[in-house]
Amino acid sequence: MYQQQQMPILQVLKQLVSQPDAAFYAPGHKRGQGISRILADFLGNRTFQADLPELPELDNLFAPRGVIQTAQSLAAEAWGADQTWFLVNGSTCGLIAAILATCGEGDKLLLPRNCHQSAIAGVIHAGVIPIFIEPAYDPAWDLAYSITPETLTCSLQRHPDAKAVLLLYPTYHGVGGNLAQLIKIAQAHHLPIIVDEAHAAHFHFHPDLPPSALSLGADLTIQSTHKLLGALSQASMLHCQGSRVKPERISQALQLVQSTSPNYLLLASLDVARYQMVTEGNILLSQTLELSYTVRDKLSKISGLRLLTHPVQALPGFQYLDPTRLTVDVSQWGLTGFEVDEILRQEFQVTAELPTLRQLTFIITFGNTVQDLEALWQAFTILGDRYSLLSNPLLTLPPLPHSPSLLSPRAAFFAETETVSQKAAIARISAELICPYPPGIPVLIPGEVITEEAINYLQQVMKLGGMISGCQDDSLEQFQVIVE
Repeated sequence: MYQQQQMPILQVLKQLVSQPDAAFYAPGHKRGQGISRILADFLGNRTFQADLPELPELDNLFAPRGVIQTAQSLAAEAWGADQTWFLVNGSTCGLIAAILATCGEGDKLLLPRNCHQSAIAGVIHAGVIPIFIEPAYDPAWDLAYSITPETLTCSLQRHPDAKAVLLLYPTYHGVGGNLAQLIKIAQAHHLPIIVDEAHAAHFHFHPDLPPSALSLGADLTIQSTHKLLGALSQASMLHCQGSRVKPERISQALQLVQSTSPNYLLLASLDVARYQMVTEGNILLSQTLELSYTVRDKLSKISGLRLLTHPVQALPGFQYLDPTRLTVDVSQWGLTGFEVDEILRQEFQVTAELPTLRQLTFIITFGNTVQDLEALWQAFTILGDRYSLLSNPLLTLPPLPHSPSLLSPRAAFFAETETVSQKAAIARISAELICPYPPGIPVLIPGEVITEEAINYLQQVMKLGGMISGCQDDSLEQFQVIVE
């Protein structure tokens, strides 16, 4: 615990900021001396004084021997990993690097269809053949959960030559599947397990939260430290344990996807986020859980509002629920989640993390106050009185359509493309990665056949207020396709 009291990166930054230096190095604002006063007045001079490059005292992210190495070792110890890497390009670069470190061109990677689009970016980078596994689907909530042990077993039987398995834990809505059994099945086939744990950096630090992926035996986990803990946006971590994946492969892969000019404000925020969790994490998360349980109880009494809770009877793909993730279904009010999200923000200054067709999802952390949760409850109370008597039928979309794949994502990415009309795009091969965002789960992936069902689905999402990303024409009147 004595060593965990250190904050090596922050401590050196403080020293460097306080000492004079005639700076003939980047960045161009020279320790804030040349920064616009408009920005300096807004963010404060100290921010730019600490915006330093890889000076000798600050170590090198790609070949750490000093303070970065110490900070990463402290993080590994704190999260129970054998080795940890700091990420300044978000969990996206961690997922890409994990795929590059475990799979080569033409290798098969098993992964859930409801993976984040950054996993598809990793597939393209590595030239991997993705073998998608359908997650369990709950029509009562119109939500996809985890893949199941049964579907993973079947996929491994059909693809015994797979090189790795990528799992999502938890989902954007905080739902975790039977991860221990999934890991056991994959490792029985001697396959490394990559876990997209972007929304679970806090699990390790409180017994009332779901177990962490590392504690259940995962080989690699990627966590967005900024999403649930106290790091700055983009600041994430990649953890590794065991001998299935060579650490040097991860380091090599990260050199391909990380910036060679890392921002030390991001690195320092990771260092301090670790310190905060080790020294205060249990207390802070206990307070967070109390806030969550209190607001859940209040919201459960509002007419027409449903809360996602742990099922009384087991559901496929649903073993854990993060109690700090609040998902409410508003469809019984005759409104979409997109509409309610706009009302909450414009009328009540309450902003959700993720609006979807039927639900809104809110992230509750130790950064939230009692006043925040009170504002959330009061807003929903007013909306409940306003809309609860409408008795409209549930709004729904058909299950997310998935198209056949004719090319690998990498081959499609590098193929010659052309622009065609929506009608002409049907039955052609997509050159675009198109998905409603957030949460960034693709409807069409490069190499897949564009179907009428996929286009109808995307149009319906747009009509109901959702946003589509990845398409060159955001009106969906035209599509980029592979030249035949």
